[in-house]
Amino acid sequence: MYCVQNVTKDILWLGSSDRRLELFENVYPIPRGVSYNAYLVKDQKTILLDTVDHAAGDRFFENLSHGLGDRDLDYVVVNHMEPDHCGTLLETINRYPGVTVVGNAKTITMIGQFFDVDLTGRSLIVKEGDTLCTGKHTFTFVMAPMVHWPEAMCTYDSTDRVLFSADAFGTFGALSGNIFADQVNFECEWLDDARRYYTNIVGKYGPQVQNLLKKAAGLEIQYLCPLHGPIWRENAGWFVEKYQRWSTYTPENQSVMIACGSVYGHTENAAEILAARLAEKGVRDIALYDVSRTDVSVLVSEAFRCSHLVFASTTYNNAIFTPMENLLNDLKAHNLQNRTVALIENGTWAPTAGKLMAAVISEMKNMKLLESAVTLKSSVKEPQREALIDLADQIANDLLA
Repeated sequence: MYCVQNVTKDILWLGSSDRRLELFENVYPIPRGVSYNAYLVKDQKTILLDTVDHAAGDRFFENLSHGLGDRDLDYVVVNHMEPDHCGTLLETINRYPGVTVVGNAKTITMIGQFFDVDLTGRSLIVKEGDTLCTGKHTFTFVMAPMVHWPEAMCTYDSTDRVLFSADAFGTFGALSGNIFADQVNFECEWLDDARRYYTNIVGKYGPQVQNLLKKAAGLEIQYLCPLHGPIWRENAGWFVEKYQRWSTYTPENQSVMIACGSVYGHTENAAEILAARLAEKGVRDIALYDVSRTDVSVLVSEAFRCSHLVFASTTYNNAIFTPMENLLNDLKAHNLQNRTVALIENGTWAPTAGKLMAAVISEMKNMKLLESAVTLKSSVKEPQREALIDLADQIANDLLA
């Protein structure tokens, strides 16, 4: 049975949620599930903004059929060709043979890569600034390449002042009736998932997100309608400011994340000593994670949030402890920059993790590496404890200056 809600008088939300999917893109854990949002505008002409993943297909077509009533579908806009949004595109085209597919040139090429379908005479190729009028509503197309695929674009409805933002401003998490951000406690219950979504899915492409934000600043926006997560109709500027920080790699909080890779607990003991001293020096909201137990997507998100990062790793196979190495490579791949970093290494006979971690960090932009790294040989002794105290003092002084 259909489940449709109004965004505005003319705009319907046709989405659905998947609470059974365990890994988004088969990589990122989503214990709270994920939503797939699609939108139908009912005007003199009907226009569908994106489709959904196959997993939500049955409910989507029930919703679409109810939303259209006895009308046909005139246009389907493809803002993003990733299969979680175009998985039901071919079936939509087949169900509504008179529909015109709207997308940019890269979109139309990708449709041919994913599906065996002839769009001759059935597509409208748009470029930056092109418009489409459906009667009362006029839609302007805003290109958003690499946010986060090269064909990505947004669609702006100037009548209701709605930005259909594709993967921008999305978040992990299934929707539970409340489809608007102002209906939930977003900062407490959704922000962590929004940050984890941004940093892992889009985080590499900060300059491209900046380009989109500059374009969006020239639009009068009342509603932000992303393809995942809640819709913004109030105080959207608060969330846009988060995107401004994340996309410029500006720390969200002046705080410390300690990522610890420990085999038998000695490196973890060093991290605990450091954290305790930081607390004594007045540092609040310290986040200490075991890299073997915490999913790397959480660690990437936390590294984007925090201004100061500590990597504490044992030496393993004469290299960096494997989960720590994965984390550092992921941070580099996601273009993290503008952080202050401290290192702790351990090794019973040949501690080399510190040097190797420093080499990875040196390949990242504008990372301030504190010189007073701490080296353990097996376990913490009094000289190492004193070195950890000195390192904590240095971090605290830098943080609280």
